[in-house]
Amino acid sequence: MAKGMSKEESEVAMTEVEWWEFEDENEMADAVSGDIGFIIESALEARGQALVAFPGDPELQPVFDKLAARDLRWKNVTIIPTDDRLVPVDDPRSNIANIARTFLPLGARVLPITSDAADYKLAGSAADARLKDLHWPPDLVWLGAGTDGSTAAIYAGPDMDEAIAGPSERRAVGVRPDPMPEGAAVDRVTLTVPAIRDSRTVLFTISGDDEKTVLESAIAEGASSSVPIGRLFGELKVPVDIYWLEG
Repeated sequence: MAKGMSKEESEVAMTEVEWWEFEDENEMADAVSGDIGFIIESALEARGQALVAFPGDPELQPVFDKLAARDLRWKNVTIIPTDDRLVPVDDPRSNIANIARTFLPLGARVLPITSDAADYKLAGSAADARLKDLHWPPDLVWLGAGTDGSTAAIYAGPDMDEAIAGPSERRAVGVRPDPMPEGAAVDRVTLTVPAIRDSRTVLFTISGDDEKTVLESAIAEGASSSVPIGRLFGELKVPVDIYWLEG
């Protein structure tokens, strides 16, 4: 169960960070889906449409299921992945396929950001062009955190600076993690830090002590951090909610 839904607040540059701690996965899924549903409802009321970026991790399915059960005008919602692997859509590692499986039947517009480009840099350019056609900024970017300090598909490596400090108008880039993550040794396309920074709201879901430790350290270091997630927090100006499942 949540620890009284208490929140721990900290200041990072001009960003307010709120931590929400849970002992029960179902209660956390209720809280996360409720907040995302509220963000979408608010966007629909204010602008008649909503643009949100979701991770495609299959472990997030309990949140997806609870969110899908909400009575929303899904036909006015556009969902993009925060990042995706350059694999066919029928590959189980495809983030957009995991997202579409739940939300496409509801009438949501689920937009891939990958392409058939053989080169990951070209795939990134194609993704950037596709995102330029969308109403911007996103109403929500929902992220996770890797124990290596990665977030979305922004990893330490030769492409990190381009994803973090590239032109402010660039919304997506192709990246090649170095070293490649085990079990998913493929190139990727990801939202850039400037694109995430533009979002109206940012939300993180993490689990376990290792992810919490890495995230706390990265937040404290901010712009001086050597890992992508710390550099992101050094750029963010909007309030951030972090939902942490203990264990």
